[in-house]
Amino acid sequence: IKSNILRMMTDRGIRVTVVPAQTPVDEVLAMQPSGVFLSNGPGDPAAVDYAIDNVKNLLGEVPIFGICLGHQILALALGGKTEKMQFGHRGGNQPVKNLLTGKVEISAHNHGFAVSAESDLHDTEVTHVNLNDGTVAGLAFPSKQAMSIQYHPESSPGPHDADIEFEKFIAMMRAAKEGVKASRSKK
Repeated sequence: IKSNILRMMTDRGIRVTVVPAQTPVDEVLAMQPSGVFLSNGPGDPAAVDYAIDNVKNLLGEVPIFGICLGHQILALALGGKTEKMQFGHRGGNQPVKNLLTGKVEISAHNHGFAVSAESDLHDTEVTHVNLNDGTVAGLAFPSKQAMSIQYHPESSPGPHDADIEFEKFIAMMRAAKEGVKASRSKK
């Protein structure tokens, strides 16, 4: 995980605990996290089957936010597919259209794999598309409190176009926490 990702979260008041990707789900849940962040990383996402299995078991338990490799792992955990790109996306100034707002955001990328547009992602909404080649650049699965983006919001490209993604994750964690409080008070 990049130190700037951690800074972006701690600057927003999130207390962060970093664990290795192979940490068993029961150990993660025993920490009673408000959410789980799936970080970036190198290589083929299909090669990290342990992470895909962990995310499958975390879905619906806590809010999840993935970026870059984390985006691809979430897609695979949801039943999607990834593919090696002929030419990867590298560097800043990548135009990504936010399909929820209609706005184009300038983003930074560093990946050689992409979520296949032909993926059957089971009630998952494609939220962002790279305008250079149409690749899937964002996903949302509201019923399981999961979201992801292919690019790097911590790189702060442009006028901090991607900062909103951290705010959405925080809002998702707060909503989940309030939902738990509400269900406890009904008992």
